[in-house]
Amino acid sequence: MVTTVASARDLGVVVDSQLTMSANVSSTCRSAYYQLRQLRPVIRSLSVNAAKTAVQAFVSTRLDYCNSLMNGIADGRMQRLQAVQNAAARLITGARRCDHISPALRQLHWLPVRQRVQFKLAVLVLKALHGLAPQCLTDDCQLVSTAGRRQLRSSDLWNALPISLRQSDLSLGQFRRALKTHLFDYVCRA
Repeated sequence: MVTTVASARDLGVVVDSQLTMSANVSSTCRSAYYQLRQLRPVIRSLSVNAAKTAVQAFVSTRLDYCNSLMNGIADGRMQRLQAVQNAAARLITGARRCDHISPALRQLHWLPVRQRVQFKLAVLVLKALHGLAPQCLTDDCQLVSTAGRRQLRSSDLWNALPISLRQSDLSLGQFRRALKTHLFDYVCRA
């Protein structure tokens, strides 16, 4: 007899039966806020760089873990993850809740959560296209023009990048820097 469950944890990711990722978002937020509460008493006695390192180690890693699965989730769920990052940025910079968060994120050189997801996926696609990813991804990742298909939903992210990023011979490190600059510019324009 097979029983169904509302959600299941696999490799630290909580997958719900509807694949909305709501259970994983809730779990991530709960864990990250717990870490922020633990860091709050000691953060004032640390330098800004040490505070940033501590928050990145205990909070940002939770936001980044398997975040490529968050591509395309509902805006409300993405906003919950963004609220965690905003709280972390406020803790480090000393910004108040009523202050706009964009200057704090720029000061820390942090991409917003949605752009962090896009960054990770674009780097994964580049690795797959250049044979730097695991074979199972490299085999299945092809440019749409070479796959013979007109339009795939999965191609939207890659095709939204400037052609200078998509068709360049940049090294992985150069691509990552150029991509982060592009995403920062995009956030600043929005």
